[in-house]
Amino acid sequence: MRLSDLLQESFTTLIANKARSSLTILGIVIGIGSVIAMISIGQGAQGQIQANIQGLGSNLISVSPGFQRSFSSVSSGRGSAMTLTLKDAQAIAEQVPFVAAVASEVSRRYQIIQKSQNTNTQVIGTVETYPEIRNIEMESGYFISERNISSSAKVAVLGPTTRDDLFGQGLNPIGQTIKINRLNFRVIGVTKSKGSSGFMNQDDVVFIPLSTAQRFLSGDNYLTSIRVQATEEQAMSQVQDNIIQLLLARHNITDPQLADFSVLNQADIVQAATQITNTFTMLLASIASISLIVGGIGIMNMMLTTVTERTREIGLRKAIGAKKKDVTLQFLSEAVILTFVGGGIGIVLGAVLSFAVSRFANIPTKVALPSILLAFGVSAAIGLIFGYYPAKKAAKLNPIDALRRE
Repeated sequence: MRLSDLLQESFTTLIANKARSSLTILGIVIGIGSVIAMISIGQGAQGQIQANIQGLGSNLISVSPGFQRSFSSVSSGRGSAMTLTLKDAQAIAEQVPFVAAVASEVSRRYQIIQKSQNTNTQVIGTVETYPEIRNIEMESGYFISERNISSSAKVAVLGPTTRDDLFGQGLNPIGQTIKINRLNFRVIGVTKSKGSSGFMNQDDVVFIPLSTAQRFLSGDNYLTSIRVQATEEQAMSQVQDNIIQLLLARHNITDPQLADFSVLNQADIVQAATQITNTFTMLLASIASISLIVGGIGIMNMMLTTVTERTREIGLRKAIGAKKKDVTLQFLSEAVILTFVGGGIGIVLGAVLSFAVSRFANIPTKVALPSILLAFGVSAAIGLIFGYYPAKKAAKLNPIDALRRE
């Protein structure tokens, strides 16, 4: 049988049973549409997480306090200890190769007051290299300078959200005074918006000189973190290892398992986040694929019913010379056509659902070509798998028995 005759016969048969064919296709449409939508949501979330992590800084390595052990062998929680100092940061800048910049940091939440307005936000005491490391740009004014740090000046740079909370939407606060921990600080700049990253809003923040934070707010010389920028991405692992060795030696620690600090590589964070989102995407796609199996069972049920209804037709075909292969191809092509039509409509439905989720639920989505190709592949596989048994059953019918059946 020629391919054109085969396709024409298949389309004619399916169109003759419009209602049954439409309901069968609907199962595939829902399954494919669900898979496309779930994969697009997962990939969109993965892209947003990676962008947020990259937005924290370029080639960033973070050093944080770790466990601080006492003589009674009781340790404080990771990140709560006071084990990092400004001298540690200076040693990293001077002794570790492939380091482009180092920024010391003291951070804590405080109540910020401006006349009748107030807000509770993160106050970060840092140095002039901080914007370079964390990819921060200024909207107006200027960032903290070396002169501000050397003089322990009471100056502040506001994030856009903090500016709006204290002064009003889009107003210019430069030259105005705010109170932090009952101390007056003069506003010298406002940063450009960076948006939220995970649980932290990067725009809801106040920057002040490191020396000012240590002298007037924290009251000690310890740091809450040290941010290190590597010269290139390929050198990040080496820089991380060198920082660990340097701080172990400076803190007189021989066993790395007892380190009173932790070092996180941005590339490792991105990789971990990617693995998590990939798992999340696969989970969503697996759940959605259950509807594909249901759709495939629907196709098998329809084709088995069709074989029963067309038994005499099959007997007549075989009686006039049709081979088993011809009958098999006839029914198999009908199943594949159903799944291909359903797959095409399902891809459109999945893209529409992805757009709707992104538009109305504010969840990022990404419809990629591999997911579309996967949908077509799955459609063809479902047609072949669930259509094969009915097709073989039809091909094995004895023509005499088939012609006798009422």
